[in-house]
Order: sequence, then structure tokens, then C-alpha cells
Amino acid sequence: MEKQKSIIEALTSAINHLENSMKAQVNKDENKVTSSVWKAAADLEYANFLFSITQDKPKSHSWKLNLPSKQVEITPLLTSAQDRIKEAKNDLDTDGLLKAYKKTWMARGYLLKVSDILQKAQKKKSSKK
Repeated sequence: MEKQKSIIEALTSAINHLENSMKAQVNKDENKVTSSVWKAAADLEYANFLFSITQDKPKSHSWKLNLPSKQVEITPLLTSAQDRIKEAKNDLDTDGLLKAYKKTWMARGYLLKVSDILQKAQKKKSSKK
């Protein structure tokens, strides 16, 4: 039960960081977007770690996202990540531990894609200087 409380806290924190990143996206504050995405990703990594140690038997999961490689819209990815996290929290309330784990893992995938996009944009900017 203590682990579940920690998972909920990590998911709540990730949601808050994603809210901050979306606000920063609207304000075109790239540094804040990047910082908030990294904080949300760290929270999801922690939640996924806690999920992994609460499972009775280690299971092999194939939850890889198949996102288009050319997709460069950050806001829809952030929204999708946030939606999956909210769904994961709801699944935890209804004892859907494996479903919550899967949705948290998927949200992590969205944030990895966002991080990749932000990193490429930063490289492109620095190469123009």
C-alpha cells in the first residue's frame, strides 16, 4: 500500500510538471518546457520502477509506442502523456495495477519522443549560430 501511495504521488507530480510544460509551450519558453518534461519523465521513471517491484513475477511486456518518426508537434504528445497518466491513476484506484503500469510506460514513451524533438530543435538552433 505504501508503494501505491508513492506511485500516486509520482504520477501526480508528473501531471503537474506536464501542466507546467504545456503552459511554457504556449509562452514559447523552451528552457521551461525542457525542464518540466525532464522532471515529468523522472517522475514516470520512478513510478515505473515502483510498478516493476510490485509485480509478483517479472513479466516481459511489449508496450512500445509506434509513433510516426516525423511527428514534430510537441503539444499533442504532452497531452497524450498527461491523459495516459491520469488514466493510470484511475486504474490504480480500481486495482488495475498492470493497466496502470502499461499506461505509465506509454506516457514515458511520449515524453521520450518529446525529449528527442526538443533535443533536435536545440541542435538545429545551435548549428545556425
